[in-house]
Amino acid sequence: MYRYDEFDHAFVAERVEQFRDQVQRRLSGELAEDAFKPLRLMNGVYLQLHAYMLRIAIPYGTLSSRQMRMLAHIARTYDRGYGHFTTRQNLQFNWPKLSDMPDVLAELATVEMHAMQTSGNCIRNVTADHFAGAAADEVADPRPYAEILRQWSSVHPEFSFLPRKFKIAVTGAERDRAAIQVHDIGLHLKKNDKGEIGFAVYVGGGQGRTPMVAKLIRDFLPEEDLLSYTTAIMRVYNLHGRRDNKYKARIKILVHETGAEELARQVEVEFMLLKDTELKLPEKDVQAIAAYFAPPALPERADGWENLARWKKADPAFARWVQQNVAPHKNPDYGMVTISLKPIGGIPGDASDSQMDAVADLAEEYAFDEIRVSHEQNLILPHVALSDLEAVYRGLVAAGLETANAGLITDIIACPGLDYCALANARSIPVAQEISKRFGDPARQAEIGELKIKISGCINACGHHHVGHIGLLGVEKKGAELYQITLGGSGDEHTSIGEIIGRGFEPDKVTDAIETIVDTYLGIRRDPAETFLAAYRRVGPQPFKDALYGAAAEAA
Repeated sequence: MYRYDEFDHAFVAERVEQFRDQVQRRLSGELAEDAFKPLRLMNGVYLQLHAYMLRIAIPYGTLSSRQMRMLAHIARTYDRGYGHFTTRQNLQFNWPKLSDMPDVLAELATVEMHAMQTSGNCIRNVTADHFAGAAADEVADPRPYAEILRQWSSVHPEFSFLPRKFKIAVTGAERDRAAIQVHDIGLHLKKNDKGEIGFAVYVGGGQGRTPMVAKLIRDFLPEEDLLSYTTAIMRVYNLHGRRDNKYKARIKILVHETGAEELARQVEVEFMLLKDTELKLPEKDVQAIAAYFAPPALPERADGWENLARWKKADPAFARWVQQNVAPHKNPDYGMVTISLKPIGGIPGDASDSQMDAVADLAEEYAFDEIRVSHEQNLILPHVALSDLEAVYRGLVAAGLETANAGLITDIIACPGLDYCALANARSIPVAQEISKRFGDPARQAEIGELKIKISGCINACGHHHVGHIGLLGVEKKGAELYQITLGGSGDEHTSIGEIIGRGFEPDKVTDAIETIVDTYLGIRRDPAETFLAAYRRVGPQPFKDALYGAAAEAA
């Protein structure tokens, strides 16, 4: 992973002291809240429903054991003993005191972390495939390019006050595990016919009030042009993006109103002015950044296959965990381990201080000191020898992190909702907990197969409900919570926005509705290999409408 140089250390330290002064002035009354708000947001501090919240940047979702232990320490010392991993590969602390924020940031700086640009109308945390550097289907590791974009965008003078927040995601694999087509800019690493590295460039994706799938505006952008072309996109957006209406300020609206072809033309005009400037990436600089992400030397561990077979035969729970939570690594002697933060009946994305410490210990001993955060609110150990899986599993059992549900119906994404967020209209956490308990039986989850449920407590869609196979949106109607259901969404390489299925459901009826949808799917699928999403795309919404609202439901 990238390590700070002298400039980075000095820059972050200066920013902490600057914010310390701002907090002192706010606490003394010298700064009113209106004046303080833009200053705190620049440092990742929100004022939520009950308290201040601090959002910490985890660039492209990569953590070391040392950094994870610091997060555990902050949870214990300054919060209530836990943190919440988000769909932006960040971590949120929901209860720190404002007076403690500068000390928290100072401690984060000692392990090369900060909270800058986790809020505000700027380029937010650049995200990437959580299996980066380890996946067998990878063309190239996307993290060096995410780091280049992070360095370029940090406190960028031209792009720190954009019309609206701006999100970039990068993937380097055949499977899109970074949901790049629902980002303002999505970059897909690829090779051309000459074997040269470049990017397919998508622009104008996003969720929220007006969900849209990004448009491909460049099929192949040479590696050296990454910053100049990205700058061109940003300049077109900064110039023409709407500032009169925050609901229409995202680049997706600009793409929609201008047209993808015309926007691409404008970007190309700007790009030609920038193409041969200092923004062109020198190969030596790319190689220097890439060196930080060199994969660990993985010793041959062929004994793992025999040991793994024996352990799986002896322990069905372990076998189930391996089946569901361990993905193939590019090295056949290793696996990529997903640590589910979705215990049955638990709060999606939450991890206690002791659990964070336990993950740090396991990563240090068995996973070459690497931890990843996924946008699906789980943790990943990307390089684990098959012969170490049993020991890792036992460590996870001791920490209460052994849930074998990655990609299944109880692996639910959920935003904090009305339990924490001042913007929310409805609760997300209790709904997720209830669904999880209803479908908690491992055999039933296995029968259902891959099914992604995503829940948002308001139209801002922090829970990514638009791209859930089953999406739930909490709304307020006549002073009461109601949940609108969408079906058929997906955030992979075949991205789609879910379709609203009909009228919403009251909180005590949502889980029954989900069960009806699942039972309908099980009744119409061709065979157990046909996933929920595949079946929905084959038959459309009508069978589900009929099941939910009666056979007389109006045809779509």
